[in-house]
Amino acid sequence: VSMEIAPHISVDSGIHHGTPVITETRVPISIIIGSLAGGMSKEEVMQEYELSKNQVEAALSYAADLVKHTQVTALGA
Repeated sequence: VSMEIAPHISVDSGIHHGTPVITETRVPISIIIGSLAGGMSKEEVMQEYELSKNQVEAALSYAADLVKHTQVTALGA
């Protein structure tokens, strides 16, 4: 059963073991973010994975939201 957890982002236990993907695709958010971090442009990612600009930007927004809500505790500072 697919569930949308953010705009253009879904999880489905039958697709990539339930990791977040672009809705109605099998493209994991981690692949999009990793590709961009590795130096690909938005346009290259769009072409490589057959995604729209809105979908790529939704992946970035989702990743930013995850970082925003992640708490980190400094050890031994």
